[in-house]
Amino acid sequence: MKRVKDMVAEANTRVRSIPAAEARDLLGRDDVQFVDLRDVRELQREGMIPGAFHCPRGMLEFWIDPESPYAKPQFQADKTFVFYCQSGWRSALSTLAAQDMGLPKVAHVVDGFKGWVGAGGPVEQKEKK
Repeated sequence: MKRVKDMVAEANTRVRSIPAAEARDLLGRDDVQFVDLRDVRELQREGMIPGAFHCPRGMLEFWIDPESPYAKPQFQADKTFVFYCQSGWRSALSTLAAQDMGLPKVAHVVDGFKGWVGAGGPVEQKEKK
């Protein structure tokens, strides 16, 4: 059986991984879109990176594929997509999937939202709907 920690380690050898402290420098750039992969309950409980686009992990491939009936225009933009989750595991796998699907400029926050908060990154609260 292939273990998830091995899958994450393998993904991290194939994708661009950015520490949260470095990712902070990308915030606010017009050519960068942060993508929050966490569950909506995590967003409501902990907040999110300001300006991030929320994409539940289970919908990522459907939202990226321009031929999917679920395609989102955010993923058709000419931007660098910086994926993040809580600790960098889901984002590593997601970044690899996005890269394999042909998104040319992708990276992930290797230490996740926890690292972002630890590095003093700004957080905005997500409103409950």
